[in-house]
Amino acid sequence: MNPFRALRFDPAVAGELRSLTCPPYDVLDAEAVTALESRSDHNVVRLILPRDGVVADADRYAGAAATLLAWREAGVLAPDPAPALYVYEQAAPGGHVQRGLLGALALSPDTDGIVLPHESTMAGPVTDRLALYLAVGADLEPIFLVYDGGGAASRVVASAGGDGSGAELLVDTVLADGLRHRLWALTDPQVLAEIAADLLPRTALIADGHHRYATYLARQRLRHEAGDGEGPWDAGLCLLVDATSFGPQVHPIHRYVPDIAAGELAAKAGAGTVVRRLDRDPDPGLAGALAELARAGAHGPAFLLASGDGGELYLVSEPDPAQLAAAVPAGRSAAWAGLDVSVLHAFVVAVLWRLPDDVEHLGYEHDVEGVLAAARRSQGTAILLNPTPVEAVATVAGAGERMPRKSTLFTPKPASGLVLRDHRDV
Repeated sequence: MNPFRALRFDPAVAGELRSLTCPPYDVLDAEAVTALESRSDHNVVRLILPRDGVVADADRYAGAAATLLAWREAGVLAPDPAPALYVYEQAAPGGHVQRGLLGALALSPDTDGIVLPHESTMAGPVTDRLALYLAVGADLEPIFLVYDGGGAASRVVASAGGDGSGAELLVDTVLADGLRHRLWALTDPQVLAEIAADLLPRTALIADGHHRYATYLARQRLRHEAGDGEGPWDAGLCLLVDATSFGPQVHPIHRYVPDIAAGELAAKAGAGTVVRRLDRDPDPGLAGALAELARAGAHGPAFLLASGDGGELYLVSEPDPAQLAAAVPAGRSAAWAGLDVSVLHAFVVAVLWRLPDDVEHLGYEHDVEGVLAAARRSQGTAILLNPTPVEAVATVAGAGERMPRKSTLFTPKPASGLVLRDHRDV
């Protein structure tokens, strides 16, 4: 992790940070983008998800580049005076606190085993991000890494804001997500050296931003192939969080199958799993069914099938060992084969339901209400999952394997727009 001069909004020119920041690009739909644009002419969504027409006779990527330059010239965005690492805190009222280091991460390919991906990427999002990042010459959003800490870097992060920490408080505000966001700058050479020495031998897991990390690597490769040599493209903006101290919370990402009723899927699942209908129990309700799902998940893979209105609820568990073993792709580890998402995709979806594993036949939502709504809209079935433990994700990633896409949701994600890394400032 290297220090850099963060490019940040100047509230005196741009307005309140609450109106300027937003969630990461990959969780925003068209309606959310429109709402964010209405908050401010300077909301960062105009950079991360630009529209066509900003610059005449140019694509939306060139438009984003022009917007970034205009904002710099107007003082809307301004670089910090000196390179720094930044301690970034996100705190829920009276609840969970996440802290980490924002810095410029030196890039390394997957084969080096330093930055460990746990999900596969798709070509489309990487192509889009690459065109944008090449056009703007900047890192617009950080990737999110977690690691097992306990060393000097963790101690510095924990001490920020305390007496004698030497960290300069730059931001202390509540954003639209309801969290308190604080940002401190670390510029003391000795402190930066201690952090660098601590982090150098460590490995980290990508919690969020697989496509952005793939974009960083693709951009680096293109610049080197063009003969540009070493430069700011050899690093990428990153938030690094010690999972053992101020780590994130992990939530499942749920699925839904359009156009097929819950009862039909439950019947097919019964050919290779144990299926129990829950809505006929004495008034279990959705909350009770989710509790049953959690209890079943303590003993092995389990899923909850639900109609969009929650009127039909089926617990699917105890996959047949012989059928499951036959369904697992060759060469997969026991750790991979034991993941709920692996069992769901490789066995239940592919074998028992005989459905193609693509976004047309299997959709994704980040919360229970969202997946039930999607099931209602599509006249289909919601599939509710238990969260995957961080330790299981790390084990799979450490073995060089990839989980099915959209397997985990680490929260809170860093806010977009709080810190940018413009290559002109490096």
